[in-house]
Amino acid sequence: MKVPYSWLADWVDIPWDAAELGSRLTMAGFELDGLEPAAPEFSGVVVAEILCAERHPQADKLQVCKVSVGSSEPVQIVCGAANARAGLKSALATVGAKLPGDLNIKAAKLRGVESQGMLASSKELGLAETSAGIIELPADAPVGKPLREYLALDDYVLDLAVTPNRGDAMSVLGIAREVAALTGKGLREGTGASAGGRAGAGATAGGPAGADATTAGLASTGATRASARDSVVVHLGAPAACPTFVGCVVHGVNNRASTPMWMRERLRRAGVRSISPVVDVTQYVMLELGQPMHAYDLAKLQGDIRVRTAQPGESITLLDGKTVEALPDVLLITDAEGPVGAAGIMGGQRTAVSAETVDVFFEIAWFAPSAIAGRSRRWGLVTDASQRYERGVDPTLQQRAMERALSLLRSIAGGTASRISVTQSAEHQPVRKPVSLRRARLERLLGVGLPDERIAATLSALQMKVVANTEGWVVTPPPHRFDITIEADLIEEVARIIGYQAIPEADAIGPQVFRPSPEERAGEHVIVEALAMRGYEEAITFAFVDPTLQKKLFPDVDGLPLANPIASDLAVMRVSLWPGLLRAALENQRRQQDRVRLFEHGAKFAVENGGIREIDSLAGVATGTRLPEQWGIPRETRVPVDFYDVKADLQALFTATGLGDSIVFEAPKAGLACLHPGRTARILRHGREVGWLGELHPSWVKELDFSQAPVLFELEMDGLGVEKPQYREISRFPQVRRDLAVVVDETVALSALAERVRLSASSLLCELRIFDVYRGPGVEAGRKSVALGLIFQDISRTLTDEDVEQAIASIVTDLRTSLNAKIRE
Repeated sequence: MKVPYSWLADWVDIPWDAAELGSRLTMAGFELDGLEPAAPEFSGVVVAEILCAERHPQADKLQVCKVSVGSSEPVQIVCGAANARAGLKSALATVGAKLPGDLNIKAAKLRGVESQGMLASSKELGLAETSAGIIELPADAPVGKPLREYLALDDYVLDLAVTPNRGDAMSVLGIAREVAALTGKGLREGTGASAGGRAGAGATAGGPAGADATTAGLASTGATRASARDSVVVHLGAPAACPTFVGCVVHGVNNRASTPMWMRERLRRAGVRSISPVVDVTQYVMLELGQPMHAYDLAKLQGDIRVRTAQPGESITLLDGKTVEALPDVLLITDAEGPVGAAGIMGGQRTAVSAETVDVFFEIAWFAPSAIAGRSRRWGLVTDASQRYERGVDPTLQQRAMERALSLLRSIAGGTASRISVTQSAEHQPVRKPVSLRRARLERLLGVGLPDERIAATLSALQMKVVANTEGWVVTPPPHRFDITIEADLIEEVARIIGYQAIPEADAIGPQVFRPSPEERAGEHVIVEALAMRGYEEAITFAFVDPTLQKKLFPDVDGLPLANPIASDLAVMRVSLWPGLLRAALENQRRQQDRVRLFEHGAKFAVENGGIREIDSLAGVATGTRLPEQWGIPRETRVPVDFYDVKADLQALFTATGLGDSIVFEAPKAGLACLHPGRTARILRHGREVGWLGELHPSWVKELDFSQAPVLFELEMDGLGVEKPQYREISRFPQVRRDLAVVVDETVALSALAERVRLSASSLLCELRIFDVYRGPGVEAGRKSVALGLIFQDISRTLTDEDVEQAIASIVTDLRTSLNAKIRE
């Protein structure tokens, strides 16, 4: 939320500069996200008055203006703005002026006519993104006064992060209350206007914030009425959701009037664009007091207003032109013809005010946070009003806000206000319940004792009612503090206002207890270091991914859609870490990275039995060349990474975690749709599937526009347990090696062959090596010859040839029976 320093200073005395104020608010729980000047640097720009404007003799779209700058003689300015006219006061950049964008103003001739400066627009001064002409200043603007001084542009804007539980602080008044508590000084209640003086526009903002506009009414502009109604009857059809509705009819409004410069400036600094007097007033009141409000064109309202929940299938076209369907739990503002607004979110297009609007009906209501929370996000909307209502708006603020709005409107657009009508349901009004605060509990949690007087004064400074008792105090929060419900909330308030830095450091009284770290689970640092040593870099991607990409990769798996995604391509929870890693690899490829190795440790989400299971996972992607470019490897021999390279990376990982002998890579009978059917493996540990390894399917390589096929792996972290090392005595006796060439079917995996050898061999086999695979002459088509190195050793004696030959015979017999193997001579 953006808060201009000068606007805040209208409400409370601030003893600190903007930077120090931001630091103190950060320590009080409102983090300073940014501190920016109210306007970019420029100099040499003064308030000037156009004395006359005549058509340029050589150009139809240019005017030659005589411009007064006060003390000196009038200067001649050639101007192309359509709104340049005699009597207008505007901003003149004199010769030598320096404007944003390194623009230096010099005397020049335009179509043969000399120009001694430039009449500037808001855009040229950095005060707006667009502008239709030169700046129009109030008639009482002092000619010759520097524009920065007149508009108080040497101001700062604090961008504060307001936490979701502090809806009361989403306004200038709300932050002013916090500053008043920090300084120990009171609020200047009933000021807040004379805003013109602070913002520079010379005129006041229409009197004190609390001025009663109903007794005197609003000055009539003489405009004809579009509606004869002086009031609108309001019915509360859902009083629990809307127990208060304040309304007021204003006739004869001139909505074509120009919003004064001081208000436009304040809105701009707060990040809001000026639209029209009526809309600007509603925005200004919301920013100043924190009370959202809405204006209807009275001529377009039909009959009474009724606040009710939506009927099945009911829809509304909102101000932004979007038509949405409202579910039965959505609160609507309706008239005789149907919905005219989504309560607490946005008004409807049918009754919107326009430049032609003459009669206005102002609505200021209080909506229960539970009735508004989450509704706008269903439609992909986050509005200023919904943000405030779902966090909680002061339920006592509505009449005060209405009076402020009427006072402002009178000074800007005129009109005649009828009496303010208040429709309430007394039994549904929110009530702040008192909360007990124990002295001992506060001291225990903060670790320091504080004087009773200081605690009471701190809470009173936050507008809380404090009553002392024997154990401490009974504290009643003010109506706007929805977040104060338990004792810990009050302790937090004391700590943050007194200052966490004021609480001395002390050693912890209780013993430090460390969580157990079981040996059976591989430490994350072991896994990360093992992959890093293989050339992988850690990536962090969103847990929500592109639903289209995920459905293509996993067509048979349903992901959990998000109710309010931040973007259409981040709209579903991931069922695998691969979609995010593939996008990251693609982005690296677009940035000319010819070798990419990425891994991620994170959660994936499986929809099971109507619930969600979060699975801790490890995944990776490798693409590009097998080895980095270097002088020892000729360019023509550099080959792309393949399935076996990544398999070797995983085997190194399993070795590092002690799982080398318990992991098996198995060709699946039915693989994943996103992987190459002939280059895929299931990863098993003790027969249980713990992951997948494979090359991306060629169709997706082409569709995703990869230059080379990436290889992917994904493991469940629970499957990466640690095999505890077992003591084994080292034999003092010699080894005996026998080599065996076995011919088996092409479909027999080497892992299956090795498993059969280990099962059939005696305990004398201490190591098995596969050192060659041959296909070609001498071997039948569809079969392969695998060379095995069998190493035998005993712990207690030297083996004889007979011992070894018996073991070899047992292995050969088993392979012939189980794998239809032949021994190649």
